[in-house]
Order: sequence, then structure tokens, then C-alpha cells
Amino acid sequence: MSTPSPDSEGLGKSSREPAPRDLEKVDLNESKPVDSPAHEWAPTSKFAAYSRDFERTLLKYNLEARGVQRVLPHECHSLTWCFYFQPFFLWSSINLAAQNVTLGMLGPVIFALSFRDASLCAFFGSFIGAVGVSYIATFGPISGNRTLIFARYTFGWYPSKLLVILDLIVLLGYCMIDLVIAGQILSAVSTNGSMSVVVGIIVVAIIGWVITTFGISAFHTYQRYAFVPQLVAYSILYGVSSHNYDLSTPSQGDNRTVIGNRISFLSLTLAAAITYGGAAGDYFVYYPPTTPPLALFSISSISLLCSFTFTYCIGIGLASAIPLIPRFSDAYGKSQGALIVAGFTESTSPHNFNNGFGKFLAVVVALGLVGNLAAPTYSSGIDFQVLGKSFQKIPRVVWNSVGVVIYTVCALAGRDHLAEIFTNFLALMGYWVIIWISITVEEQFFFRSRFGFRMGGGDKESRSGWGQTYDWTAWNQPQKLPHGIAALFAFLVGWAGAILCMAQAWYKGPIAVLVGEYGADVSLAPLHPKHHAMCLQDEDAV
Repeated sequence: MSTPSPDSEGLGKSSREPAPRDLEKVDLNESKPVDSPAHEWAPTSKFAAYSRDFERTLLKYNLEARGVQRVLPHECHSLTWCFYFQPFFLWSSINLAAQNVTLGMLGPVIFALSFRDASLCAFFGSFIGAVGVSYIATFGPISGNRTLIFARYTFGWYPSKLLVILDLIVLLGYCMIDLVIAGQILSAVSTNGSMSVVVGIIVVAIIGWVITTFGISAFHTYQRYAFVPQLVAYSILYGVSSHNYDLSTPSQGDNRTVIGNRISFLSLTLAAAITYGGAAGDYFVYYPPTTPPLALFSISSISLLCSFTFTYCIGIGLASAIPLIPRFSDAYGKSQGALIVAGFTESTSPHNFNNGFGKFLAVVVALGLVGNLAAPTYSSGIDFQVLGKSFQKIPRVVWNSVGVVIYTVCALAGRDHLAEIFTNFLALMGYWVIIWISITVEEQFFFRSRFGFRMGGGDKESRSGWGQTYDWTAWNQPQKLPHGIAALFAFLVGWAGAILCMAQAWYKGPIAVLVGEYGADVSLAPLHPKHHAMCLQDEDAV
């Protein structure tokens, strides 16, 4: 029995496919085309032979065995009406998560921003991040390659490994945050906190591991429906808690400090969104090469923007009410997750869900973090294999399991320091993604389009014109890839600029300290002139 397609169950295969087959699986006995790493799979040791037997076991039990191997054009699915919905469902399920609600709380709590200022910063940060992520997502269908395999076409074989390591840190770090928040919520809804945060962390980690073990079909099937209960739960949360939101108190501090805090919070929300760029193409490699890039870009951007902004604003609203509602203050003193639970069960609400339905909805929100957890867990297994040919000999599911163990241990160790992790980790990790995307945009639209630069004569498999100047068959052939010296130099220069402009709790760059009392993280925010126009327009009104 074949597994369901990654974009929709029951969809027909492309007419280009010569015979029915499971497109997620790599038949270890069939001959491979020139760009397939079949030669790497030959068992040259007992470990390699064991790995191959293990992959056959995965196939036997209908699990995904494909790792970084390129999806060939004839292996893709036909373009159907479901295509126009699946990206929207996918990103909505990933981002309608408590992680983004708790990040929104930092606007009023850490940066002392008003509801209006924090919400506008969250919107513009989400918008910029959504554009970058959606741009990278379009390369999944046209190349058939995973996201950081595509990075080799700019950075070359060896420098691109630096990006892989950074992306692994991002993915596992996000998973760690997801587990901490889920554990906090489950602990808060238990009777007198009888369930510890530790137990909640372990439970959610196991659920996420199971989904990613079954591969991309299970992943897409889960994400297709997971957003529904989350959307219902968050809509109810907004309805029962919004009357408590403080919509009148202005941002705190002098004019320059307020401007600095606006920029820093915008940079934080931008960093949270843009970091999906390191894995955005992974989820669309089975889409046909004829997929319109503009359609995928538009659908992904709308979904990302709506889901991020909605959850951020709920978190901003809950945090704005902390000084006004003693129970909110007490809950936030315990954990950010406890504040979400208090939003459902706050006793002065005209729709009181205390000790009943509200706690059930809080559990739904906690389990909804599995959707946010599954995506980086799945991509982390891919990234481990991208590190090199030796890593490819180990099945993806094993690397997924290694990743789960790593971020679970980190979550257990850092469960009492969530706010510090958010403010220090997320913004720092957002720098490398936006530098890489900027270099990619420059190469595609300046060097390749303007000067007609081609590498290896272009793809001979009639992929979309969007990527016609790339030879996608060279994905695993170092001699046909660029050396990456220019890209690496540009990347390091970008990091030097980021260091001068970053504002973290443990370091403030010489440019960042020029803005306000606490400095401003201006490394990312200057990319959006509308934000600065907003800051300057309101300077006299603050």
C-alpha cells in the first residue's frame, strides 16, 4: 500500500510518471539517475549495510526513507486545486501556536510598548519575514532540492555547511522553546500544578517525534487539519480576554527610548518569522516544477502574515493587561504559559470558563504546539544529512531522533529561562537567515538574470523558468558547484554589520547604543522604511 501524497490524499499522479510508485520513498534496488546519490548508498561497512537494512524496514512499514535525495520531475505530483489550499493550511498550522503568543507578550513586558505600537511592530516584522520565507519556498518545486541543498548554488559545497550548522541551531532552538511553553501550559491546567513542566515537555516531544518519523505524508496530513482546533481556541481566547486589554496606556520612556524599543521588538518579530527561511523549501519539493512561483509566494505570504499577526496580537493584549488584572500578574509570575491559561479562565470574564472548558481549550493550545514542533524536527533530520556524504548514510529518521533528544534535554535544562531565550536567541539567529536570503536575491536577480550567468549550462529537465539558470542536477557534485568564496565573504561582512548594530542583553553594538536608553537592535529593522516613518511620525506624540 502506498502512502498518501504529500499535498493531498487521493490526488492523481502527474502524467509524466511512467508507473505508480510511492514518491516519498527511495527504492534502494532500482537504478538511479545521474544526479541521485545511489553510489553513496553502497554498503562499504557493517554500519552502512545496517543503515540500508534499516531503510528497507522503513519502507516495509510504509514510512518515509527519502532524505536529501533530489525529487525528480517525474516523481512530482500533478498540480490540482488542492495546491492552492495546502500551503495556506501548512503555514497556518505551524504558526497558530502558543510560541508566537508568548513572543508577543514581550512587547509590553520587556520593551514597555503600548498595544498599538507593539501590534504595528509585530505586523511589519511579520510582513518582512513572510516575504523572505515565501521567496525561499518557491525554490522547493522548481529545484526538487531541500532548502539548504539549494544554498550550495550560492555558497558552494563547503561554505554552505556553515549555514547548515546555523540552521540546525535555529531549528532545535525553536523546538526547545515549543516544549517549554507546552510544558508550562499543561502544568498550569493540571490540578494545583500536579503535572510538572518536565512531564509536559516529554509528552509533547514524543508526539512530535512520532509525526516526523512517519515522514512528509504524515506531516502534511497533520498540518492540513491541525490549524482548525487552534483557530477555534485562539478565537475564543481573544473573545473572552479582549475586554481586559489595555488599549490606552502609551509606551513608556522618552522619545528616543520608545523608538529604540519599537525597532528592537520589530526586529524580534522579524527574526522569529524569517528563520523559517532555512527550511521553507523542504515542504514543497514534491510540488510539480510547473507550480507558479507567484502563486506559491502569494499564498505562503498571506498565511504567514495572518497567522503570525493574529497570535502576536493576542499575546500583546494579554501582556498589556498584566498591570490591570492581579490574576494575570500572578500567572505571568509563574510562566508565560500560565498567562495563556489565565486568559481562558480569568474569573471576571463575562464568558467564564474557569475550571472547565477553558482548561480544555488551554490543553488544545498546548498540543497545538506539535504543529510548530513537527516542521523544524522534520527539517533538522534533512539538515544533518546535508552536512556531507557520511551523514547521508544514516537515515533521516535516526537524525530526527537525535534532534529530539538534543532539544528535549535543552528544554528540560532551560525551562525556567524562557524570556531570556526568546530575547537573546531568536534575534541573534535571525541575522544569518536574512543575510543569506539577501545574497540569494542578489545572485538570482542581478548576476544570473542581468548577466545571464549560468552554472553547468542550466537544468536539462525543463524545470520552471524561475530557476532556469541553475543546473539542478549538480546538487551533489562539488566540482560543478561554485567555490562560494564571494558569498562567504559577503556573509561575513553582513555579520560584521550585524555585530555593530545588534542590541542584546549581553552585548550592544556601537551603533545600537546610539538609540535611546537601552539601545535598539537596528540590524534588521532598517530593511523596512515604513517602520521608521511610523517612529518619526509618532516621536512628538509619545
